[in-house]
Amino acid sequence: MKKRPCAVLLALALLLLASVLVSVSLGRYAISPSELVGILRAQLFGGEVYWSPIQQSLLLNHRLPRVAAACLVGACLAAAGASYQSVFQNPIAAPDILGASSGAALGAALAIFLGWDGTALVLSAFLFSLGTVAAVLFIGSRTRGKRTLGLVLAGVMVSSLVSSMTSFIKLVADPEDQLPAITYWLMGSLNGIAPQDLVFAVWPMLAGLVPLLALRWRINVLTLGDQEAQAIGVDARRLRALVVLCATLVTAASVSISGMIGWVGLVIPHFARRIVGSNYRYLLPAGALLGAVFLLWVDDISRNLMATEIPIGILTSFLGAPFFLYLISRGGERI
Repeated sequence: MKKRPCAVLLALALLLLASVLVSVSLGRYAISPSELVGILRAQLFGGEVYWSPIQQSLLLNHRLPRVAAACLVGACLAAAGASYQSVFQNPIAAPDILGASSGAALGAALAIFLGWDGTALVLSAFLFSLGTVAAVLFIGSRTRGKRTLGLVLAGVMVSSLVSSMTSFIKLVADPEDQLPAITYWLMGSLNGIAPQDLVFAVWPMLAGLVPLLALRWRINVLTLGDQEAQAIGVDARRLRALVVLCATLVTAASVSISGMIGWVGLVIPHFARRIVGSNYRYLLPAGALLGAVFLLWVDDISRNLMATEIPIGILTSFLGAPFFLYLISRGGERI
């Protein structure tokens, strides 16, 4: 497969399209592809209605936003993970390495504690996520020695501090109402995604994802080292800062609407590397497509496997951890 990366990308795009069509039809209220096309056509161009109002409301207000959110969150987390692995030259770097996820958790917990919900909760999680990463970048810039190591250590320290704040909010939260809501959010879920939440998050997602895809040729240079990059006319420090900014933006936007979803940004880039190689020209789009497909499938399992929905963060951990062990142990190959 590594010799035909363009064919692999096309196959992944077709797989994602097929997965979207199947995911839209899955659920307690089935929606056939013809009904999907008819509802969307009537919504856009008008026409006669041959379906129930329940089907139309379910599709437009719940199922389509949820499917779109799964695709976007999966693509963003995988692309961010691959980018961080290049920037930090660390195969186990993940999207939350700079504290974006822990910051979002604090923002969401505080919002729930204050009685906020909907867009206010998403906005709080997003702003706290960016604020946490800003603190990590500020502390990391003042450390001595290797810059990337300083950022990683600052991320660990600030994440620990922010997590302790989240734990304190859980301690003082109402155990009958607020604490279960905080705990459920921390498990990660796409349940209850509203169209306005998706509209809010999609712009920072695109603002980070599009530049990452546009810079994927140059991201290869970061794996060579600063001196080699300078020799071929690339400012590695500026490029690294831009990649970190874009990856952080998509991570913050994703976590703000989905909660804590782990392993996607760690495992998927390695799997993409197995099928298209290490060239970021193909690795980044392949990782984004694979991340979208993976999270979409996991979300389908989450909402259809049992009568009660399983938090998606539990399933990604349950599937991601064994798969990562398989990757690092297969044939003694390095990840």
